[in-house]
Amino acid sequence: MSNSIKFLGKDISRKITILSMDKLKVLFLCTHNSARSQMAEGFLRHFYGGRCEAFSAGSKPAQVHPLAIKVMAEVGIDIPKHTSKSIGEFRNKDVDVVVTVCRSSARGTCPFCSSPILGRRSEIVASTVPKARKYMEHGFSDPSEVDGSDEERTEAFRHVRDQIASWIKDTFADFGDL
Repeated sequence: MSNSIKFLGKDISRKITILSMDKLKVLFLCTHNSARSQMAEGFLRHFYGGRCEAFSAGSKPAQVHPLAIKVMAEVGIDIPKHTSKSIGEFRNKDVDVVVTVCRSSARGTCPFCSSPILGRRSEIVASTVPKARKYMEHGFSDPSEVDGSDEERTEAFRHVRDQIASWIKDTFADFGDL
């Protein structure tokens, strides 16, 4: 029994296999690559892992925040094996979409989100961000900047987690438009 697929008498199995292996490669950027970009990477893999490859990196990588790990586990997504990576690791990689997920705040400024990358890429972004077909910005508040009790801080992470999940579902549901 043959596994070949025939179209107009020609075997097109190899072409279909090659096309089905192409996944949209998405790189999420954030300052520390510790919470927002890690959650975005986790959600994209969870929701659309069959169609997308997700990566994340930061301009000043730190460790993955324990509260990000905790709140993602609450929704069934395990990210404790994720590691914070530097944007330099992706400079020469093929990427289809680069997404900045941070928002500058009083406590810190990210070189990615403080320099618009939609059409008007500044020098710092042009020299650090990999070339991609599309650049997107969607800033989320930094939950690690929230002061307060453990419960208040955890709630801040949950809030941002839920915002990111909703945005990922809406934005990548039909990645053909990207």
